[in-house]
Amino acid sequence: MTTEQLHTYRQELYQHLTKELLPFWTARTVDQTYGGFITHFDQHGNDTGEDEKSLIAQTRSIYTYASAHRAGYGNGQLANLARHGVDYLLSRMWDTEHGGFYWMTNRAGKVLIDEKIVYGQSFAIYCLSEYTLATGDPRGAAYAQQVFDLLQKYAVDSAHGGYFEMFHRDWTLKGPGSAGSDRKTLDAHMHLMEAFTTLYECTQQPIHRRKLLEVIDLLVRRIMHPEYGTGVPQFWADWQVAPQIKFDIIWGWDRFTEDGVKRAAEDNTSYGHNAEFAWLLMHALDILEIPQDTYREQLIKSFAHAIDYGVDWEFGGIFVEGSHSGAVYDREKEFWQQAEVLIGFLDAYRLTGDERYWDAYANVHRFVVDKMMNHTVGEWWPLMTRQGVPIWTHMSHSWKINYHTVRSMIQSIRRLDLLLAER
Repeated sequence: MTTEQLHTYRQELYQHLTKELLPFWTARTVDQTYGGFITHFDQHGNDTGEDEKSLIAQTRSIYTYASAHRAGYGNGQLANLARHGVDYLLSRMWDTEHGGFYWMTNRAGKVLIDEKIVYGQSFAIYCLSEYTLATGDPRGAAYAQQVFDLLQKYAVDSAHGGYFEMFHRDWTLKGPGSAGSDRKTLDAHMHLMEAFTTLYECTQQPIHRRKLLEVIDLLVRRIMHPEYGTGVPQFWADWQVAPQIKFDIIWGWDRFTEDGVKRAAEDNTSYGHNAEFAWLLMHALDILEIPQDTYREQLIKSFAHAIDYGVDWEFGGIFVEGSHSGAVYDREKEFWQQAEVLIGFLDAYRLTGDERYWDAYANVHRFVVDKMMNHTVGEWWPLMTRQGVPIWTHMSHSWKINYHTVRSMIQSIRRLDLLLAER
């Protein structure tokens, strides 16, 4: 690693963030008619006309604009965008009778799916806490705390720990199997850690700190593989490993086989998730003011698995997933995993000083900048072949939104700045 490399990489990311990525979103996402955000764009950046506004896309968009404003970008414009999104979220997606946020409305704000999905509620906590931190508007923290309280009342599994995830509108559990009531996931609990971290940063309330510590302990003891330190995707309610299946309301539909079961359903782990978990844990420990060495063994295992097995040293980038013991199952390149390992490998380098992590960062950085970024339009290709040819071509939909890409650029620039300052 040289100072010249650091400056070059930082400039490439800064140029993309400020001249391409943020302008892509600020130019087209605001729904001036009904409020909230339009989130479905084709490969040319044109609105595809999908008549839906999902909780996940609206909350992630709010988080994106609030966090970018807090990081010093946008000259106030991004704070206004975040406020625009919050206005829609609170007026159209909040359930005034039962509390919590609906899963989906149409563009005009009519509720299409009234269910309460913990994955979505976690992003509501995350974005609203970030919004208050960024703007000082107390509405964000007030609603974030209400959602937190609802999760403690209805979603906590008092017998086995953790959170149930799939509920009807009135917070009664849905059915088993694909309805999801008898399963728990890495995904939801990792994002609860992320959400509780920002909630605690915002409120400094002891109960928020306590529940954050509780979910960290659960992730490390129950959800990460006891030998390899890698994320296990799905469990039964009692934390026995469950075959990974597709839920009725689910992210990543198209990554499953036709029968709704994942390949190698009981032995698969995501390299991107493992790196994301590790850097989010490091951030949580910073907010909690707990030494990172407290979980050093877990952090090293998560990062090491990604670099040992997930990095494509031939074509660049990070693979999708493989077994806990190391075999690679899926050698395609998914946008969000590249975004998360950029942050993760920089944190791993800063944690360990191991040059392998800098080499891995440089590898993924080059793949992302040269192949995954659609510089002409401004966003990233969602899924590519191993060699870097687009497979999916849309720039955005409910699950492929600005959260991973913008956050990756902001957080990677921040870490490159820290490395430069240390020199």
